[in-house]
Amino acid sequence: MATSAALPTLRSRIIVGASALTTAVALGTTLLGATAAQAATPARPYGTVVAGAGVVQRQFPSTDSSVKGSLAYHQQVGLRCKVHAQNIEGNDIWYLLRDNSNWVSAKYVDNTGTVDLCKDVLRSSTAVMNAVPKGAKG
Repeated sequence: MATSAALPTLRSRIIVGASALTTAVALGTTLLGATAAQAATPARPYGTVVAGAGVVQRQFPSTDSSVKGSLAYHQQVGLRCKVHAQNIEGNDIWYLLRDNSNWVSAKYVDNTGTVDLCKDVLRSSTAVMNAVPKGAKG
C-alpha cells in the first residue's frame, strides 16, 4: 500500500518538472528568436520587400537589365543609395543594395531610414536607363 500512495506524489513531481522544463524551453526559444531577429535587421538605411511574390534584383536600374537574383517577401536588405530611373507603376526610384551592386525597384521595397541619392552611378547604367522604352513594366 505504501507504494500506491507514493505514486501520485511522484506523478505530481514529474508533471511539475515537465511543466517547468516546457516553460524554460519556450522562454529560451523566444529569447533566441528575438536575438536572431534583431541580428538579422541590417543597419539603416535598409529596405523591406513588400511585394508578395518578392522582388527581382537587377544589374542596372531597369527591367531591361539582367536579373542578378531575388529577394523574398518581408526580407530586409541594406540600401546604399537611390537613383531616379525607369518608372515602375508611378515610382521612378531604384535602390542600389549595400552588400552587392544590384538594384531593386522602390515600388516593391519600403525603406527605413534616409536613403541618399547616388553620386557615382556608372555611365553604362545611365545608357541602359535611357534605352528603356517608355511605359515598360517590371
